[in-house]
Amino acid sequence: MGILDFFKKTPAPVNKSSRRGYAAANPGRLFADFDGSNSSADGELKDALGKIRNRSRSLARDNEYARRYLNLLKTNVVGERGLGLQVKALDSNDKLDLLGNQMVESAFKKWGKLGNPTVDGKMSWVDAQKLAIETLARDGELFIVKHRGREFHDTFSLEFLEADQVDETLNAKNKDGNEIRMGVEVDKFRRPVAYHVLGYHPGDFEQSTASYGKKHTRVPADRIIHVFVQLRAGQTRGEPWMAPALLAVKQLGALREASVINARIGASKMGFFTSPAGDGFTSDDLDEQTPIMEAEPGTFHQLPQGVEFSSFDPQYPNNELGEFHKVVLKGIASGLGVSYTSLSNDLEATSYSSIRQGALEERDAYKNLQVFMVEHFARPIYEAWLGASMEFGTLPLPVRKFDKFAEASEFRGKAWSWVDPLKEMNAAILGMKSGVISIQDVAGQYGKDVEELFAQIQKDKALAEQFGLQYALEPFAAQFVAINPDVNNLADSAAPNV
Repeated sequence: MGILDFFKKTPAPVNKSSRRGYAAANPGRLFADFDGSNSSADGELKDALGKIRNRSRSLARDNEYARRYLNLLKTNVVGERGLGLQVKALDSNDKLDLLGNQMVESAFKKWGKLGNPTVDGKMSWVDAQKLAIETLARDGELFIVKHRGREFHDTFSLEFLEADQVDETLNAKNKDGNEIRMGVEVDKFRRPVAYHVLGYHPGDFEQSTASYGKKHTRVPADRIIHVFVQLRAGQTRGEPWMAPALLAVKQLGALREASVINARIGASKMGFFTSPAGDGFTSDDLDEQTPIMEAEPGTFHQLPQGVEFSSFDPQYPNNELGEFHKVVLKGIASGLGVSYTSLSNDLEATSYSSIRQGALEERDAYKNLQVFMVEHFARPIYEAWLGASMEFGTLPLPVRKFDKFAEASEFRGKAWSWVDPLKEMNAAILGMKSGVISIQDVAGQYGKDVEELFAQIQKDKALAEQFGLQYALEPFAAQFVAINPDVNNLADSAAPNV
């Protein structure tokens, strides 16, 4: 080593591990504004929940696409008849207890009539379901108080609370070790044990709340049904479902409003009069010392010497607006979990296969929501009603049979009509002949139970005989006959007859 080598700079060691890191963690300038968050689920919701909920409600009131989304949920998750109860309890001979099942179903249907399910007497069971799904999507969570008393039908009724009444600003540590997190009191396992409810809506008008202070009532958790989609472990309150799309929906609405206003201005063909000295023009009127001249169609005016006319002719919206609007709306539809076609009502340039594929994927999402509504909303309410009606005696069944009828009950949601009924029905017949699907599978696509289907066919036959008519249709003959002869021939060659 030469003596001058001591003055040479030693190159810095290369950190080879940084080259093998995740590209998503790149700290470069292109990611300078991409800050993540290490907060917990409650930490992120604590200060943002109220604002997100209020913005979601604002769009639900004023934005047509937000309202369309909520209507899609009510139409497809609940439907016109709502979640229907089916009881399939067995008797001691392991056969369907037809009498007991019918008693439970009839009593629950009677409780679900208009005026019975809620304490205010304003809703039916279907109305309650529609309010529930809209509240979940708009506010992110649903609170229901279960009431017992002789003044209610079957001594049981529901009270819907808006999320504002469970005070998300209330956070405390109790001496018993429980913790209040955004108005929900939880134990060491984060299991809710109570809810701290305001006696009034904090946003109600002053006349009705002037006599109230900010007082909370501690309601035990077994009296509250709190429904929300849990997105992270340890999450205590629900996030509005429209949250991922709120900004895009708002900005798109503002863009469309500006485009409409700009189009109106452009259609007016306004302009300005200019002169070197700024005077010399006599107008019809003055607006804040600015000369104004009104022109009627088909008229011409001679301008004074030195005065020129500069037209104001905005060209926006242009031909690119429609395509840009469609691209943004597709992203909004993805954020809301619905198809672009359904959200926009745009059937332009669509085919049978594309509509069918989109409809099937969207229906799978609705079916998942139906299962969620059954598990978190319908079943808890049904079991609470069943216990109350048995204890009070309005349902003439002993309380000891509660488990029998509670565990053997299920709810069936809305079914959908097929995109092409002929093709789908022939495919179902082929599937049954091949032995890969059953009659129950096909009936389930119509939202029916096979027992209900058989019973209805028997009623049709009996009614035909009563009127002296011959029932010409025999759905369960020795051989299924397809509607389309080509499909029937294919079925005959594919599998033996059943």
